[in-house]
Amino acid sequence: MIFSIWEKRKIPLSWLLLTRQPLRLSVAIAGICFAGILMFMQLGFRDGLFDASVTVHRLFDADLVLMSPRSMSSISMSGFPKRRLIQAMAHKDVVGITPVNWNFLLWRNPETLITRSILALGFEPGDPLLKDPDFYTKAQVLKNRGRVLFDELSRDEFGPIPDWYRNGRIVETEVAGKRVRVAGLVTLGPSFGADGNLITSTETFKQLLPSMPPGSIEIGLIRLKTGSNVEEVSYSLSNILPNDVKVLTYQEFIDFEKEYWRSSTSIGFIFTLGAAMGFVVGCVIVYQILYSDVSDHLPEYATLMAMGYELKGLLGVVAREGLLLAIMGYVPAYLSGQALYALVRNSTKLPVAMDSQRAILVFILILVMCMGSALTAMRRLVDADPAEIF
Repeated sequence: MIFSIWEKRKIPLSWLLLTRQPLRLSVAIAGICFAGILMFMQLGFRDGLFDASVTVHRLFDADLVLMSPRSMSSISMSGFPKRRLIQAMAHKDVVGITPVNWNFLLWRNPETLITRSILALGFEPGDPLLKDPDFYTKAQVLKNRGRVLFDELSRDEFGPIPDWYRNGRIVETEVAGKRVRVAGLVTLGPSFGADGNLITSTETFKQLLPSMPPGSIEIGLIRLKTGSNVEEVSYSLSNILPNDVKVLTYQEFIDFEKEYWRSSTSIGFIFTLGAAMGFVVGCVIVYQILYSDVSDHLPEYATLMAMGYELKGLLGVVAREGLLLAIMGYVPAYLSGQALYALVRNSTKLPVAMDSQRAILVFILILVMCMGSALTAMRRLVDADPAEIF
């Protein structure tokens, strides 16, 4: 029985052809790996950009959001009358509101004295703002004028604020030329639009930005009764409120920001183009390897054809070579991508991480790249005439 099974075994011709020249195989794997890493990084940066652009947005405690129709994105917010948010309270399903001021101010690094733009949020400390259940307690210190909460995930260029604060040191600096004191730390995270964040009270915000029109806010957070239909309430408020304000659901608010970076800037296109270039580079490398392999073994293939082997079986050998190359090239590319994502997160604090969708997408791209190249290389075999070769 064992002898019978041994006789019926199939010779791994594809594997033998690939491993016959280890140097060529190593070059092929390195090329595929490089193309895979390039696609991982470009797609990772692109998706990280979109995710980072809504770092703060995702933390708001809201079901609906009011904003000005003139607002373009988080880096270009326009104000609207605060009374529109108060008018929204008249709706039967609205249970709470939070007016929020949003602007970029100049932060002075207390260690180097260099100024840098920082995103400042102003609100009434007694109102809910973030989903973090501990935030309400932290925000009570903001009732004292000139106090701010500093985002501990802000980039290091703003100074060693978290370390100084945790060590019990009084941390004072200037924001927009006004003296402020760090009275606590929050965890928000930087984005492509803002390298750092701070939160303060509406009173302090007005002190830092005295040119702000009275009664103007940039964002209005609305909380609804449990079980309310968010879409219906959004539609109802849109019909009730004047056209100097627009009503967005929480998800629409997030999508609004992502769409700006996706369609109104060239960044998303550049990263997508970079991934496409990696795909093309990989195709060229794999095609050259498989074409050379078929050409080198053309007499052997012709001999098998003359012996009666079907062409589709020999084409299957080349196809399996492409599949093996895809698998062997993807594994190191995936592992390298994980390591590089960790490096980017630690260096820039941006939310660049591997997810299943991107991992599957890159594997499919590498598979298409290798199988497509194998299909192109097969033409050399299809066009071969055993009589001409011998």
